[in-house]
Amino acid sequence: MAVKPVHDRLVFYPGDVVFSQGDEGNWAYLIQSGRIEIVSLRPDGSEHCLAVLGPGRLFGEMALLDHVPRMASARAQTTSTLVLISNEVLQKSLEKAHPLLIELIRNLSNNLRSITREHLEKSSPGAPAEETRPYVGKILS
Repeated sequence: MAVKPVHDRLVFYPGDVVFSQGDEGNWAYLIQSGRIEIVSLRPDGSEHCLAVLGPGRLFGEMALLDHVPRMASARAQTTSTLVLISNEVLQKSLEKAHPLLIELIRNLSNNLRSITREHLEKSSPGAPAEETRPYVGKILS
């Protein structure tokens, strides 16, 4: 049986949780419309917004790459339509990649987790709530 390149689309409404910090990752998500905020808990238990993502952005992929529980939560800031990308689809794509590329991707994921943990430990609860990351990938239509 052939693997579908993408799966269903889901709609999330403002405040809906897509996944929670600590969850096992079985899906990555591509934002078709809307805005998703990525939030993580600081060591003191307060919440910190790591990013606000819009259409064309992919998120939730790190847990699929390194099989480590989710390091942050994702929730809809606005009504959002997400395309689901399964772990199976990602793994099938990785099987075609050069082993050096796979190791590079896993190292980048591990480095990002470490940097994010350090940032959360150093950030103060009074810091600005919203931060955005520049989009560096291809926007899919």
